[in-house]
Amino acid sequence: QVQLGESGGGLVQAGGSLRLSCQASIRTFSSYDMGWFRQAPGKDREFVARINRSGSDTYYTDSVKGRFTISRDNAKNTVYLQMNSLKPEDTAVYYCAADRSSLLTTTPRDYDYWGQGTQVTVSS
Repeated sequence: QVQLGESGGGLVQAGGSLRLSCQASIRTFSSYDMGWFRQAPGKDREFVARINRSGSDTYYTDSVKGRFTISRDNAKNTVYLQMNSLKPEDTAVYYCAADRSSLLTTTPRDYDYWGQGTQVTVSS
């Protein structure tokens, strides 16, 4: 059974930083592309960033480019999201997800497994 568990969320002032972690209980973690998504109250879940299996290729939504960095450590079955220069509009529940299809997709429905999410709140 595949499980993903996010951590590292919290309350931070605008301009601050947080580092999210997602620990995966996947025996073949390096066979999955990984993504981060977020969902604000009353809004649809939206793509934030994704990373391919080896970590050599990353992609970001425009609103976080230059501020967020996705990375992974396959030896630790963990994917990270470093978030700098946070803005109030980054406030949301952040989810990690695993995709085994090699599509390098940004569409939530294409991901096979999801974590429970971690709350990030940025105060102005």
